[in-house]
Amino acid sequence: MMRAEFRADSSGKDDMTLYRPAAAVPLRRQAVQLRRAAGPWLFLLPALVFFALYQIYPILRVLWISFTDYQFLSNQPAKWIWLGNYADALQDPLLWAGLGRAALFTIMFLPGTIILPLLLAILVDRVTNARVATFYRVVLLIPAVIPSTLIFVLWKWMYNYQAGPINHFLVETVGLFTLQNAPQWLGGTPLTLPSIAIMEVWWGLGYHTIFFLAGLAAIPKDLPEAARIDGANEWQIFWYVTRPRLAPIMMVLVVLRFGTAMAVIDEYLIFGGFNRASPTYTWTIFMYDQAFKLGLWRQGYAAAIGMIGALAMMLVMVLLLRLFRAKD
Repeated sequence: MMRAEFRADSSGKDDMTLYRPAAAVPLRRQAVQLRRAAGPWLFLLPALVFFALYQIYPILRVLWISFTDYQFLSNQPAKWIWLGNYADALQDPLLWAGLGRAALFTIMFLPGTIILPLLLAILVDRVTNARVATFYRVVLLIPAVIPSTLIFVLWKWMYNYQAGPINHFLVETVGLFTLQNAPQWLGGTPLTLPSIAIMEVWWGLGYHTIFFLAGLAAIPKDLPEAARIDGANEWQIFWYVTRPRLAPIMMVLVVLRFGTAMAVIDEYLIFGGFNRASPTYTWTIFMYDQAFKLGLWRQGYAAAIGMIGALAMMLVMVLLLRLFRAKD
């Protein structure tokens, strides 16, 4: 039998307007708790919707396309061909050549994203004057805030065979080359990939340096001082004190920049084009070529190429995470 609660006022009379069944109390408390628990998720809902629409759905869509003979301009409905696109892609020598070229570019690019920014960060961190240190930080961040279009135009002009300042310096100022044998930095030559790698390292130098500066700021200042008192030299301090505490930042930079280096496409399109013999014809250009340039417009085949490349990148990223895992 349901009980009822009565509350009396100061005069001792029962206030029937405050009548409330006892069984409703737990339900109201549960509703309040549920509302409080759902509150944070309401703030996260826009981000979750955005992530689902712009990240999860495209991935699932491309995965579905990779199992079909989908063609965007075709009036025929896409047919499910299972692993046919994957089998054809794995047997295509252009895919393996493209993956190899992308890996070669990554090997050229990754050391510059770790070694040079780390050295610059250590030098800037030792500047005692606050204004000078701030000036160095601002100068280092200038390339990171320049739009990519201006970066590509600037470096394409610098690498120009006839009018570029690099060849002008090598030919006219230093005299190492002549106009006939001056280096061909772009245009599908063996120097194209190193040239793009140098541009990418310069572009991200300040951005990566800030990462290491943040890591150095988190290291207690008494640790290097204690090491110096114990007789350690600068190299020993860096190797045994600084480096282990910067390992998480190194891991983040290596993993992030490995993904961007393996998936470069804009720079290859601008500096190399669609020449299959060019070193810039990597698996990303091969995928774009199959999807939008060739007359067949094989979007299903291009999607399979993209999924194979993404899977290969994920496997290497897992190995890098295990390799650079912080031991401290």
